[in-house]
Amino acid sequence: MKPKILVIDDDASLRRVLEYNLQEEGYEVLAASSGEEGLYFFGQLQPNLVITDMNMPGMDGLMVLKSIKERSPETLVIIITAFGTIDVAVEAMKAGAYDYITKPFNRDALKLTVSKALQFSGLAEENKRLKSELSDKADFRTIVGSSKEMEKVFEVIRKVADTEASVLITGESGTGKELVARSIHANSSRRDAPFVAINCAAIPRDLLESELFGHMKGAFTGAIRDKIGKFQLAEGGTLFLDEVGDLPIELQPKLLRALQEKEVEPVGGTTVRKLDVRVVSATNLDIDKAIAEGAFREDLYYRLSVIPIHLPPLRERRKDIPLLIRYFCSKHGSEKITFDKEALHTLVMCSWPGNVRELENTIERLLIMRNSDVITLDDLPEKFRGDSVHGIAVVKLPDEGYPLEQLEREIVVQALERNAWNQAAAARFLRIPRHTLIYRLEKYGITLPEKKG
Repeated sequence: MKPKILVIDDDASLRRVLEYNLQEEGYEVLAASSGEEGLYFFGQLQPNLVITDMNMPGMDGLMVLKSIKERSPETLVIIITAFGTIDVAVEAMKAGAYDYITKPFNRDALKLTVSKALQFSGLAEENKRLKSELSDKADFRTIVGSSKEMEKVFEVIRKVADTEASVLITGESGTGKELVARSIHANSSRRDAPFVAINCAAIPRDLLESELFGHMKGAFTGAIRDKIGKFQLAEGGTLFLDEVGDLPIELQPKLLRALQEKEVEPVGGTTVRKLDVRVVSATNLDIDKAIAEGAFREDLYYRLSVIPIHLPPLRERRKDIPLLIRYFCSKHGSEKITFDKEALHTLVMCSWPGNVRELENTIERLLIMRNSDVITLDDLPEKFRGDSVHGIAVVKLPDEGYPLEQLEREIVVQALERNAWNQAAAARFLRIPRHTLIYRLEKYGITLPEKKG
């Protein structure tokens, strides 16, 4: 398809010269005799390049340039200006012109300038296309799952990513909360700006305020120079507050103000600094319980959780475990490694209290310690296996003995974990009546985890 070039000039003879030379190069040329007519053609035909004279009656070239840039910033414009008016050309370049040529010009200079402009335009368009493709592909490349539970998570990420809404990600340790936060950032308009993460539970409380908001020299003992806080480092991008539920109660009002007013005041400073930062936070705590106990401010919770995302534990999405195993094998350079049926079934049925993080660590260990390219039940760590008799796992007891009641309690807990703490399903799994299971729960003081609303 021929590139379309719009030529705007009130000089009829110059228009004909431009048309002839450009058509000779194989371009499709559209000609307009005034700035007003040129803008009309531009709106109708969307050319790849515009060449406009600077000095025209009515709407001059600079006005044409500015109008085109308002409508279509990516469209390149070449300005024609008279020799000796370089200052005008410089003004046009500042307003967004790609280049300029001076009258009188020779045909070779014209063709070279046009060729470079169209090459630049093509590269810019290709770069834009590739960025768009990468953005689409970046959706959830590091978040593995095809279960209905994870599809719900993906759907929320798609809807919320390119908004300014604050997001609170909840879930047990090891479920991948930071991966979700990074995915939200990567699929937002802030993707080219910084993603800054801070673990609120890992920093001593007397240093956390400085880490978040920065400090001025001399603000406290040891403050030998000014320090930029994480909020400022994340300017224009995303700040990820991991384990925000562990934020000290005395620091929460300052965080609330930063979110409400979009400004921070460094420790020891007297001047506030306006910031453009999106905040995504995460916690593995029961925030409702923390609010009821006075450990977390309710107004801060509502400010952080405009959009809540809950990540299910691995035991509630067992369908994803084979996918995750394959992903971790590939991640660690062992794509050809396979798991036999018994080993895979054992891994799928494990309760995984450490969730995805524990699963990855286990797979990495298996890949290092394996005896062949097929991993069997014998390759699994001791805690995952027992001797197999007619397909039923037999517990290996220690030589020093083991209390029967403790063993029975562990079996009941494992049955409940494998069945997402559903009592009826756990009773069927153990092949006992439900009332017998309830009796065991009371006998051993086993309490079911509270359901989150």
